[in-house]
Amino acid sequence: MEFYFPTEFGEQLAFVSAAVTALIGLFVMFAPGLTFRFCGLQPRDGMAEGFAAARSYGGMLFGFAGGALLLAQPMVYLAFGAALAMSVFGRILSVMSDGGTSLRGILLLIVSAVLASLPIAYVFGLT
Repeated sequence: MEFYFPTEFGEQLAFVSAAVTALIGLFVMFAPGLTFRFCGLQPRDGMAEGFAAARSYGGMLFGFAGGALLLAQPMVYLAFGAALAMSVFGRILSVMSDGGTSLRGILLLIVSAVLASLPIAYVFGLT
């Protein structure tokens, strides 16, 4: 069995989105302390639940993106893009209601929006 890399440009963009998300997921899963510092968060002393939640979230990102990479089907890319789009919606809600308009928050919003738009654009034939 050989590794599948897409030949058409739109699917390559969706593939890259899933690959970047998988790398982010691995980073979050194996370096939750650095992730917390980057996001401006700090777990309470003696409480491992914060690290467990971050590792779980990173595993979910890695697993979903890895599934999209391995299956390489349009409907899987659609589900992947829709999940990322809902995280973008959550970030927009944060900007509107929580005052999350820091430079870091806006940058993460833009990165999330780009990662979400690539698989959705592929599925709907926009690329």
